[in-house]
This record gives sequence, structure tokens and C-alpha cells, in this order.
Amino acid sequence: MKRNYNLGQFYLEVELEDLSSFDESLAEKLYKLPSEHLPLFEDAAKEVADEITRPRPEGEEDVQDIQVMINSSENPCNIRNLKSEEMAKLVKIPGIVIAASAIRAKATRLTIQCRSCRNVVNNIAVHPGLEGYSLPRKCNTEQAGRPKCPVDPFYIVPDKCVCVDFQTLKLQEAPEAVPNGELPRHMQLFVDRYLCDKVVPGNRVTVMGIYSIKKTSKPSKTGGTRDKVNVGIRSPYFRVVGIQVSTEGVGRSTGTTITPTEEDEFRRLASSPNIYETVAKSIAPSIYGSLDIKRAIACLLFGGSRKRLPDGLTRRGDVNILMLGDPGTAKSQLLKFVERCSPIAVYTSGKGSSAAGLTASVMRDPATRNFVMEGGAMVLADGGVVCIDEFDKMREDDRVAIHEAMEQQTISIAKAGITTTLNSRCSVLAAANSIYGRWDDTKGEENIDFMPTILSRFDMIFIVKDEHNEQRDTILAKHVMNVHLNALQTTEEQADGEIDLNTLKKYISYCRTKCGPRLSPEAAEKLKNRYVLMRNGASEYERETGKRITIPITVRQLEAIIRMSESLAKMRLAPFATEADVDEALRLFQVSTLDAAMSGNLSGVEGFTTEEDQELLSRIEKQIKRRFIIGSQVSEHAIIQDFAKQKYPERAICKVLHFMLRRGEIQHRMQRKMLYRIK
Repeated sequence: MKRNYNLGQFYLEVELEDLSSFDESLAEKLYKLPSEHLPLFEDAAKEVADEITRPRPEGEEDVQDIQVMINSSENPCNIRNLKSEEMAKLVKIPGIVIAASAIRAKATRLTIQCRSCRNVVNNIAVHPGLEGYSLPRKCNTEQAGRPKCPVDPFYIVPDKCVCVDFQTLKLQEAPEAVPNGELPRHMQLFVDRYLCDKVVPGNRVTVMGIYSIKKTSKPSKTGGTRDKVNVGIRSPYFRVVGIQVSTEGVGRSTGTTITPTEEDEFRRLASSPNIYETVAKSIAPSIYGSLDIKRAIACLLFGGSRKRLPDGLTRRGDVNILMLGDPGTAKSQLLKFVERCSPIAVYTSGKGSSAAGLTASVMRDPATRNFVMEGGAMVLADGGVVCIDEFDKMREDDRVAIHEAMEQQTISIAKAGITTTLNSRCSVLAAANSIYGRWDDTKGEENIDFMPTILSRFDMIFIVKDEHNEQRDTILAKHVMNVHLNALQTTEEQADGEIDLNTLKKYISYCRTKCGPRLSPEAAEKLKNRYVLMRNGASEYERETGKRITIPITVRQLEAIIRMSESLAKMRLAPFATEADVDEALRLFQVSTLDAAMSGNLSGVEGFTTEEDQELLSRIEKQIKRRFIIGSQVSEHAIIQDFAKQKYPERAICKVLHFMLRRGEIQHRMQRKMLYRIK
């Protein structure tokens, strides 16, 4: 307390358990009637502060008021479980702060003056919290020879009032605590004095406070007095007496603190030679195969190192992954597992998400009529992962809104007079289907319905194909049968070399907080040479095929490989990423993004190999598409006759029609003659 007082921070933090061990009945009284006992605590703290800070320098004879903040290690109560029995008691609730108002002043001691007789009334105490004060209707001073003062004569003298800072926050229950099909509940928080400016939107907090009620004065529509039926109804709010900001997310873990025993276990785990494979196997063990995707997701969960450069710019350390491909390949299940496994995670679906819901929105507060800012999914997932399912079903405008959040990891808002920047330091794990529902090898790059601007922001893009393979299908069917047959059995017996979910979650959190590796000079030299080769290979490919690569190989992709290498080192708690890490990162990049870039350019004209023949075919195809409008019906014979007159070889024309038919661009109906319809 003495240290805080000398630093000008006039508050004292008290643990409820310490108070309980000192005097149990006193702690019980504080729990049941906090509004009556907290002022007594603060008076006692002021007396003690007066004793321990003597002698004070001249000009500071008056001792300052001390704010008592209360913390507790008891289990929190959910917002949904707050009932009328808890009213006016001390309660602890967890949640996410989604909006914060500006700091304003509230009077604790009022000075009022009569307009008529100039009589001054000093030192009127005002109830704490959002309760106001009703000015007296009549002035009681009687002076001889003067008429009585009129009704409502008093006004407040602002200069002589004693005020404190206060702020209102909006607390939303954590996403994992919301039952399916329910809307998340909200609670208005009132914080004052030194509790102001402790949290920003996006913080996960546990607040200790008094469950209170406030008067809601809504004028009736007729303009007269309010309906007498509603007089006894009050709306609840929460007067905060202590805030604990969770640094690693409350999530679903049993405890957020890591004990020394667990720390030793994590060190042993990190030093094991095959930790990378162990973590990859522990990710969604019930899903068969997709090992490279699981390895990439392991890198996403650990993340690279965030760097702040001398000029103030930052380089993100979070890894973004896109899974693109066929339905039924467990993409959504992987997303759901990551949501459970990451210390902080938000799961959302592309179709049901707007740009404001993903980034941030500016709303008008119904009570104060001021504009307040509410964070969206990417702000709430700050420091974790945001999982976006059905990424291809999002509107293009909404997809563009997350460009800045994915690369710069900030969300800039400039609307309704609010110009600000929010942090969204989160990884993005997205799942999408190709444009035709299933991946069609004959369509090539037409499968990918994304702009290069969004594709270049993903560090790895996996094409997930549902290939028909009898041997693989047999193993997969057997695996699915086992999962369904053994679903009711206890999962105590872990498969060989797997880490259980809670341990993995804590290990990820531990590695993220304790380790920030960098590239070693040898690894950096190797990566530089490989990047130059990759760029040359891509440009040669473009020259040979005459087609542009769907996903360009740029400096962003180089930084992606650096982040992957750092995340592989972070899994081992190593200070530097070695050449082996770079090799694995390059291999992952090869099987994901590079393969996706090349697979988007399947020409589908296997019969003709020379460039002249390919040019001839593309010329015929363009002319056919230009000649016939969509939906027109033309006979095959008529097309061949028409193009043969222009000296095109008949075999080439038939070949083009064959490929257009295979790609679904034209359709045929069996009648007396074949009819074609351009799609």
C-alpha cells in the first residue's frame, strides 16, 4: 500500500481468501452485503494510509481516498446463471469485453445552490454505480420578509463537486459457454477510478463485482407519466470491484496457470526427438490421413515470431492456411478441432458472417446516444485462431474486408467520427469448396474462385481431393467403423505417442509465451538460394505453358516459409530454426501452395503436344464461344461444315468439341442429329 501510495496509485488489492482465513464472518458479511461493507473497508484503508505515509510533504496534508479492489480464486459463475437471488451480492463472472465507452466523470459528493435565496448545501453523498441523485423539490430556508422559494429551485454547482472517473464496458459470455442455437448474453459493467482503462475490446476477463440494478426511465409514447405497472422493474448491471485479464484465454482448459511440474513435463516433451510428428498425430486423431495438413495445422497453432522493426513496422508471426477441395474430406472437423485445441479460438461460417461481424462495427449506444465500437470475430480471436468455414460462400465485399486483418493484423475503422485501429493478431484457418462443388481436373484454374490478392495472404493452400483408391477406401472405411464402434468407450487409453487435448492446449500456450525463435544464418542462406530457384522455376513454367500461375510466388511466400521454419523451432523450444526446419517448411510449401499453383493450369489437351496445335485449338474454341450465344442449339455437323470452310482441320474441330463437352461447357441431346448447347 505504501509503494502504491508513493507512486500515486491510490488503490489496494485484497484477496478474498486471505480475508476469509483472517476472519470468516467478516468475509461472509462482505460477500452478502458488499455495498454496505466496501465503504467501511475503504475508510479503514484510508486511515492506515494516513498512518504509514506520515510525515507527508507540505501541500499534501490531506490523505487521498484509497480504492479497495477485491480478487478471488473461486470458480466463476456464468452470466446465464445470474438470478435474482444474487442481487446485491458479490459475484464473479467470466467473459469477453466487446465494447468500451469513453471515460467520463461521476460526482461522488455534490454541492447544490438555490436559485432564489442563494442558499448552498454542501457535501451531499451520491450513491455509487449508475444510480443517480434526485435534487430536492423544495428549499427549506426561511428568511423574514422574503416569499417562499419556488418548487425545484436547486441547481448543481459543478466546480465544487467531487468527481471520479468512470467507464462502462459491455461483457459478452465466452463463445464456448454459449449453448447451441442460443444468442450470447451480455452484461453492462460499471468500472470507476483505477479500474478504468484496464481492458480493451477483445480482452478475455474475469470480473468480481456487485450485481446491481438501475432505474430505467423511459417516457411513455403519449408523453404523460409512465405506466404504473413498470415502476418496480429495474434493469441489471454489474458494479465491478476487481478485474483479472486473462493472458492465455480461459478457453476450455481445466486451469489457466502452468505448475512447475507441468513445466518440467513440457521441457521433456520439447526435447524428445520426434516432437513434431507427435504433435501432428495428436491433431484430430479420429480423422484418418491428411498428415501434411495436420503438420501444417500444428505449425499454425504454434506460429512463428512476430517482429517489430526499428522503423515501427511489424512483421506478422501468425500462419494462415486455406483448405480447398472436395466435400466430405473432414475440412470442417479439422476446423472444429482447432477451435477446441487453440487457447483462444473463434469459429464462424462464411455465409453467416458479414464484414462488420468479422472485423468491427460502430454502433450507437441506446442509453447515451454516443457511438461505440464493437469488435468482431477477428478482434475477439486476438492472440489465437479464427476458423472460417465455407470461405467460398462469403460475399466478395466481406472477403476484401479481411485483407488488412490477415497481413497487417490490424483493423482500421473510419466511420461516424471514430478513426481508430484495433489489433487482430490472429491466424486464419479457412475451408472452402471449389467453384463446381467438387474439384474437376479438366477445369484447371477455373476451380479456384479467389482473387490473387486473398490467395497471396495464405501461407499454405492445400488442394484436398477425394480420390478413388480401393486400398485407401478400405482402410478409411475400417477406420470410420472403429471410430463409431468405440465411440462410447472411455478415451483414457491414448494411442501410442499421442498427447491428450488438455496437455496439448497447455503446451501450445506455454511455447507461444516462452519462445520466439529466429532463423540461423546457415538456414537463411539456404532459404535465399531456394527462393531464387523457385521464382525462376515459376517464370519458366509460365513461359513454357503461356499461362499465368494462379498463386504468384512473391516475397509473401518467402516470409511464409520463414514463419513455418520458426514455428517448427518453437515446437522444440529452440532459439534458432535450423536447416532441417527450413527443409521441412519448403517441403510443406511444395506439397501445398506450389502444387495448388501448378494444378490450376491443367490444359486438358493431351492429344496435341506442340505449341502450334495448342494455339490452333484455343483459336477454334474462342471462335465457337464467340459465335454462339448461351443457350443456343446447333448441330455438330453444322459447326464442322462452317469451320471447315475457314480451312480449319476437321480433326481439330472435333477435338475442341470433345474437350468442351468433357468440361461441361456444351451439352448434347440424342435426337436425329447431335445438338450442342453452349453453357
